[in-house]
Amino acid sequence: MTETDLTLHLLPATWRRDLDLFMAERAPGMNGYMLTRARLASVARLHAMSDAELAAMGLDRRDIPAFVMEDILPG
Repeated sequence: MTETDLTLHLLPATWRRDLDLFMAERAPGMNGYMLTRARLASVARLHAMSDAELAAMGLDRRDIPAFVMEDILPG
């Protein structure tokens, strides 16, 4: 699967909500769609992991948007 195969409307509602909320809080005035679109594959890979795998990385599911965007948006 490539990043271009993913679209926001195909993601589960909770993923979209979490991404939208994160972008609204931390990237006002930026094109959140374009930033998010480029990173959907990373979001999907992380959401496919078990809770135990995420915990081993020090993450909870609610942390995924911040983790994926940490290089361009401060947490």
